[in-house]
Amino acid sequence: MMSKPLIGITLGAILGAFDGLTAWFTPAVREQIAGIVVGSTVKGIIAGIAIGFFARKFNSLPLGLLFGLIVGAILAFLVAFMQHGYYFQIMLPGSMVGLIVGFATQKYGRSPAPAHS
Repeated sequence: MMSKPLIGITLGAILGAFDGLTAWFTPAVREQIAGIVVGSTVKGIIAGIAIGFFARKFNSLPLGLLFGLIVGAILAFLVAFMQHGYYFQIMLPGSMVGLIVGFATQKYGRSPAPAHS
């Protein structure tokens, strides 16, 4: 079993790439798909790091889901704000990435072993 931060980073990168690929459904940005996929992958990794370390500190599925959703939504909002549009198309999949990563880190991640004194 992987650690919570490692699950967050790995899943964040994979789902971030899929998030970027959803831009294909917006014809106006298809020519920028490569940059969008790379940017979304990086956004997924950043979200995964934050969510994974949160999951390591707080072992709570509801809190992990909420934190993941919030982190995903905030990062997606920042991207949409920089693009001056496409808020729904960017924020919906970005928020879902955060929610899924929040779930996976809490449910499947290995907690750190307790320190021995």
